[in-house]
Amino acid sequence: MSARKPIPLWLLVSSSCVALAGMLCTLPARTVQADAGVARPVPATSSTVVASVTPQMSAPPQKPKSKLLRGIASWYGDQFDGKKTASGEVFNQEEMTACHPSLPFGSEVRVVNLRNHKSVVVRITDRAELVKGRVIDLSHAAAEKLNMTQAGVARVSIEVLSLGHPGV
Repeated sequence: MSARKPIPLWLLVSSSCVALAGMLCTLPARTVQADAGVARPVPATSSTVVASVTPQMSAPPQKPKSKLLRGIASWYGDQFDGKKTASGEVFNQEEMTACHPSLPFGSEVRVVNLRNHKSVVVRITDRAELVKGRVIDLSHAAAEKLNMTQAGVARVSIEVLSLGHPGV
């Protein structure tokens, strides 16, 4: 009878890494567009005190979970400046706003240019079907801050900071 050789450690580690990478790559992705900066109040979190613990030991506030999205951003400006957006607001290309196909109006998102890591917070004020592969259409001012006006498009990540009101 032949004795079995133990599996080499490097083989176990590498197969575990491949399995973990496979699980991470299957996480769902969503597309989002952003618009600029209207401050919204953050709801206060309640803290719970356990009877057997001193009053100073309250639960830490929970940060709201945000969604991270990736894709191509583009920008729009002169041809729409002064015209009414889908939300009813007048578009001003120098404000920090954006167009997104599905986020509620008033939603705030952080958009990060993945090439230079510059970021901007924008508010969703407009709605449109975007060119295939694009996730957001930014105002000229937002595109300037991300240093993408020359190229016209940029690979970005988008983090939803707050959702607007769906009925608005």
